[in-house]
Amino acid sequence: MAFDFGAVTVVDSHTEGEPTRVVVTGGPDLGSGDLRARADRLVGEFDSFRSGVICEPRGSEVVVGALVCEPVDASCAAGVIFFNDVGLLGMCGHGTIGLVTTLAHLGKIGPGHHRIETPVGIVSAELHDDGSVSVANVPSYRYRAGVPVEVPGYGVLVGDIAWAGNWFFLIGEHPFAVEIENRQQLVAAATATRLALIRQQIAGEDGGLIDHIEFFAAPRTSRGSSRNFVLCPGASFDRSPCGTGTSAKMACLFADGKLKPGELWVQEGILGTSFDARIAGATDGRIHPVITGRAWITAESTLHFDPRDPFAGGIVFP
Repeated sequence: MAFDFGAVTVVDSHTEGEPTRVVVTGGPDLGSGDLRARADRLVGEFDSFRSGVICEPRGSEVVVGALVCEPVDASCAAGVIFFNDVGLLGMCGHGTIGLVTTLAHLGKIGPGHHRIETPVGIVSAELHDDGSVSVANVPSYRYRAGVPVEVPGYGVLVGDIAWAGNWFFLIGEHPFAVEIENRQQLVAAATATRLALIRQQIAGEDGGLIDHIEFFAAPRTSRGSSRNFVLCPGASFDRSPCGTGTSAKMACLFADGKLKPGELWVQEGILGTSFDARIAGATDGRIHPVITGRAWITAESTLHFDPRDPFAGGIVFP
């Protein structure tokens, strides 16, 4: 495919260790329909733009992209489509924190409450005076509890299936050390689990693909509530404590009567950074999670796409 996207300007940040690349200007014309339709058009007609922005040689499998769009709802400060090296993400907690921090860095918003339109619904975010950001995620819920899956090479693992903007399989009982030094084993086990779920036709509601696998362990700090490892779609793991993963965890705790609205849940990630999280309320068994964290700006860049470049669309590994 010939690339004719012009100059593509991006701002990079990391949220508690996990990178976000916000596409500020440039890119394909996705029209003015709802965000879901525009997201589908991005991957259906311009997927080489997604991979060119995120994948090597301009990026890496760790980076999450955020394409800023005009929102349909005029009350929103921005619309955003999240994506990574293998496809779309419905919602991204750390990415929303990175987006809000980027918009503030560019002088487009200031401290206060801001509504953000995503393909899975509108979320709200509060930019605090100290630079931290609280994200009110989409309503989250546990779909199924205690689901066994036979994972070749690992035996039977039991987890909960929960929705928090993405589908998660959350595993609390397992033989793995949730430590950064053990990341290769964790990636291998989580990848095998995701593949086993697909092969055994274990899915989210209405057949939703479970593309996030989450292992839990005891916290390392006295302030923490638990420690997690999250495998994202593709082969990369979340360096942050994962905003949607934390939301999914709180939905399961709420369903078990172990976490009440207003109580603090401190989710540590694999790097030792943490998100502060609370349930703002619940409606019909679905919680309204709020995640607080911080992002730091790391770069402002202009990406170039030369149609003669054999990797203009990124290096996409099978």
